[in-house]
This record gives sequence, structure tokens and C-alpha cells, in this order.
Amino acid sequence: MKRMWKNVLGVTIVAAVSVGAAIGTSTYLIEKNESKQAISDLAQVFNQPIHYAGINAAAAENIDFTKAAENTVHGVVHIMATTTVKAQYADRGERQYVDPFEFFFGFGGGGFQRPDPQPRVGSGSGVIISTDGYIITNNHVIEGADQLEVTLNDNRKFEAKLVGTDPQTDIALIKIEAKDLPTIPFGDSEKLKVGEWVLAVGNPFNLTSTVTAGIVSAKGRSISTGDRDKSKIESFIQTDAAVNPGNSGGALVNTKGELVGINTAIYSETGNFAGYSFAVPISIAGKVASDLKQYGVVQRAMLGVMMISVGDIMDVLSMPNLPEESRKEYQAMKDKIKVSEGAYVSEFAEKSSAKAAGIEIGDVIIAVNGTPIKSSHALQEQISKYRPGDKVQVTVNREGKEKTFNVELKNAQGSTEVVKSKGNSADVLGAAFEALSNDKKREYGVSYGVEVTGLLNGKMKQAGIRKGFVILVVNDEKISTPEQLEKMVDRLLKGSSDNQYLVIKGFYPENGRTKIYAIDLAE
Repeated sequence: MKRMWKNVLGVTIVAAVSVGAAIGTSTYLIEKNESKQAISDLAQVFNQPIHYAGINAAAAENIDFTKAAENTVHGVVHIMATTTVKAQYADRGERQYVDPFEFFFGFGGGGFQRPDPQPRVGSGSGVIISTDGYIITNNHVIEGADQLEVTLNDNRKFEAKLVGTDPQTDIALIKIEAKDLPTIPFGDSEKLKVGEWVLAVGNPFNLTSTVTAGIVSAKGRSISTGDRDKSKIESFIQTDAAVNPGNSGGALVNTKGELVGINTAIYSETGNFAGYSFAVPISIAGKVASDLKQYGVVQRAMLGVMMISVGDIMDVLSMPNLPEESRKEYQAMKDKIKVSEGAYVSEFAEKSSAKAAGIEIGDVIIAVNGTPIKSSHALQEQISKYRPGDKVQVTVNREGKEKTFNVELKNAQGSTEVVKSKGNSADVLGAAFEALSNDKKREYGVSYGVEVTGLLNGKMKQAGIRKGFVILVVNDEKISTPEQLEKMVDRLLKGSSDNQYLVIKGFYPENGRTKIYAIDLAE
């Protein structure tokens, strides 16, 4: 399918994450009864009470926001994420520079070191979803961080560990060691109505415990981010509650104080709030968090179709300068469509459960388990609530006739098996490490590095690395201690499979020549 033609808007979708002076503003170009089961599962995993959001139909002047605010501010935390700045090192001699005083006058002791860059510090928000310390936030709040510090509303501080991340939904789960923490009860994001009042709770500009109010402006909203990653799941709750840098990962709640979304991004030309903000529905975020806690990775169900929103097809055809080849392609699609809304099936994946069930190219998916589907993003949202092995009823319109198919959802590998976490760095790498002693640093002429002191069956042995190899740089980051390397690998294993790779640069002491190894952790 050729790339769809789109008008480019002169605006930016900005991640609502606050950053320190060392970092520039981070741009993050980013509905039925079945949801009750999803919320029940989530509540059971995190030992939470179950609440279902109703329709708050009272007039604005009769709504009291104070109870919802009081019940939620204690369940929202402030997150400080510290990241070690990565530097580029071409080889093991790059960090040594000739001191001009030594060169001309014989002073010094063999060169001087370029000062290490200062760590970068960013901040965002998170929502406590269990009394024993599980916290849901955005992936972009904690991505790449070496240290996470959580501050509760009562000013207690805790170091947090990363449980898992899911870049496709921009959701992450972290954990602090604490008990009897305040939580926000789960609501049902699919019961929300456009025009309903909601509150955004977070820490904009490092101002803790900030509450703003607005209404739901739209549902199932996708964001034109310019990102080519078509696997990203975007079906946001759009509101006009004020959200600013630092609000990312905070709570979107209804007037009963029930969690219905995780605030994620804003629509802005300046980087600050300009009228619209976006939240990941708890129907999606909660399922992701539940999977990360139970399995370490998201159990993502696939329908196995490539799809285009019916509305997008019509928009493309209305463009005056559309190339003739593309016009014919989209006109052929339009000729098959007899509905004004839905997700047009344009292609199938290699192992497609939809194709196996009888769905055909040219069908327009209009409902999943009775829930209407208005766009491809709405279809993504519905399927994301399920796990591989779940069975759903998919209703399509095939050139004017409705047909319903029973589809067993599968994972990306084409099976219904549970995808398991790959374990920790020690299990995966199969190697033991030791930091270089000062004597070895002098002998080898380096100022940092770790030595491979033992090998078992694992990724390093498979890559051809031998005992005695000195690791200097991994993924453009200098390595000084075994703990630093292990922490990096653990972080990668808990993230997206697309980013689970290592490029290792170092040398063997016997010849001193630089060697580079590439390891795919996802295989």
C-alpha cells in the first residue's frame, strides 16, 4: 500500500514531560461491556476496588470538583528521571587528548581527560495503582533513565525500579518499595461521553499536586505525529483540561475521582498548553500495566490486517494534486465501500487470524463484539484490550452486506502462546564481568572498561566474544562497571523488541585491535 497523502499541520504534538536545562523540550509526535471484564482483570491483578464510571450529566454549576480532587491528588506522584549522557567514542584512544603545555614544556602525566557531561534530568507524573507501590506512567517519562526517584504527595521519596515498558502505547510500569499507599480506583474509559467533565491531576513545571478541569472534547482521537511506526496504538481521549510539561503520566479522572486515562501529550505550537490535551484510555493503559506485572511483556493480540480508515480514503481522493496512479488505487477502494465509517481491510499479515476466519481484502470492519468501529484507530483500541487466544466477533460490510466472523486472535508470531520475558542480563548474556583495575588501565592505556572473565552459553558466546575481551563502549555509552552494563541490558529487555540490540566495542589485550560485535537480544 503506497504512503497515504496528508496535509501537514503547522503544529506539534508535545509530550507533557518537564525537562532540566541539560535537555531541550522533548517532542513526542504522538469503547462496551467487554471493557468491564478488562477493568475487572486489572483490578484483580493490582488488588484494586472496581468502579465503573457513569454519565455525569449534572450541569457544570452543580458539579463539586473538590471531592474528586481530594481523593486523587494523593494517588499521583512526581517522577524525576536521571539519564547519563551518552558520548561518542570511535575507539579506545579517543578520550585521550594531548595537553599543549605537556607537548611544548613537558608538563603533565600523559594527556588530559575531557570532562564527563552532566547527567540529564527530566520530570513527569505517575499514578499509584496498587497499595504496595506499582505506579503507571508514560514510557517517554522514564525512557533511557538510569535512576528514577518518586516523590509522593506527602513528600516522601523513594527510588523506583522499572518493571516494564510498552512504547507502542507509551505506557510504563514502575515499582517502589512501600506499603499502604493511596490509590485511585479504576473507572471505565469507554463509558465516557463527549462533553463530560474530567480532571487532570499531575505535576506541571514541577508544581506538585496540580488539578485542572475540562471536558472530554473527543474520543478515539489519533494524532498526526509524523512517526512512521504504524504499530503504535493511538486512540486518545481528547480534553481541554490544561496539561503542561510535567503532566505526562498523570491521572485523568472523572468527577467521581475514578481513573479513566493517563495524560500523555498536548497539541501546541509553543510547547505549552494551547487548548487540547490527550490521554491514553485506562482500557488500554490498564491492560498494558496488568500484562507488564504478570508477564514482564505485553501480550498483544493481532487481527492480522492492514487497514485504512474509510474517512482517510475519502480525504485522499479529495486532494487536487493526487498522482494518477494513487488516485486509481484509492478510487478502486472507494468503489467497494458502501458505508461512511469503519476500517477498510487493504492487506493481510503473513499469519492472519482475520484471513483464516474468512475476512477478505475490501471488507470494511464496522464492529468488534458489537462495539461500533468508526476508524482504524478505533479498531486498534478494541483489539488492544484482548490477549492472544481470545475470540472476538468481527462484523464487516462487504459491498453493502453485513457479515460476522468469529476470529481467534494471535500474537505477532502467529500463535496463541504467552510471550515470556527473556529474563535478566546475566541469563541472557551468559557472561561474568570485572571492572578494570588501575594497573590494567595503565597497562592497556585506557581510563575505563570491563573485562569478560567468564562465559557460559548465552548471547555473548554466540556472538563470538572470548574470555579476556575488554568492553569499552556499548550502544555509544562508555562502560566503567559491570553493574552499568547489566543495568543497560535489563532496561533493554524490558522495552520494545525493536530496540533490543547491543553494539559492543572493545579490544583483546593480546593484540590491542578494536573489535565490534552486534547482539540481537530479541532473537
